Amino acid sequence: MSFDSMRVLITGGGTGIGRACAELLATQGAKVVICGRTLETLEKTAKEIHSTYGVKVDYLTCDVTQEESVKECLAKAAGSSEDLAGVIANAGGAIGLGSYQDLSAEQYLDTLKLNILGTMHCVKHSISYLANNGGGSFIGMSSIASSLTHRFFGAYTVSKAGIETMMKNAADEYGEQRIRFNAVRPGFIATEMMEVIPRDSEIFKSYVENIPLGQVGKPEDVASLVRFLIGPESSWITGQTFTIDGGHSLRAGPDYSEFFNN
Repeated sequence: MSFDSMRVLITGGGTGIGRACAELLATQGAKVVICGRTLETLEKTAKEIHSTYGVKVDYLTCDVTQEESVKECLAKAAGSSEDLAGVIANAGGAIGLGSYQDLSAEQYLDTLKLNILGTMHCVKHSISYLANNGGGSFIGMSSIASSLTHRFFGAYTVSKAGIETMMKNAADEYGEQRIRFNAVRPGFIATEMMEVIPRDSEIFKSYVENIPLGQVGKPEDVASLVRFLIGPESSWITGQTFTIDGGHSLRAGPDYSEFFNN
């Protein structure tokens, strides 16, 4: 399937899942723009993709927690034609981990601001560009933490569940404009962010033991699902959440007590 002439913006596109999405879509003909907070990371990623695959990926700095930054980024990504075929709201993370007793209100709100408000900014300011395209696909990046308990991740779990609900509501609100909204719910994906978990730790063991397929996922696994949801083959799919976790959600959540009991 060709994505020729499709203009797609990927937030958090410099590393991990975002980068894998950029590589896959760009090599299939999409006009990809990645954005993130760190210019050096974006530049490095764009250069490596070009040298490896011979395709161009544009990049912009953007802080999704700042509305004006998102507004400006989307306008630049849409270009003179003022249209986008897809937006992948991948930027996110957890700011502060710990028990509910130890987590400060500021840490809790910072996580909600990054994940929920950051995604909302992208939704709000992408609508006109997706509509100008005659419709399009918006993907919110969730996590199995939205539905599978993750102790010590009190704010993160709530924020990811919020993204899924946001996608449902937006799908209903903008369906008449042929703008589709779906959420992707990955399990443990071997990205830079997850390198903080030693592979010989009890934490990592608690993941693998609860994944029926017996191994953690790769960013490319998620990118393949995202490609389907961005493309025309999913044109009658909206308001849904797609789990990609090797079966982990069939069992128990991870045990992070090793990080907090020392």
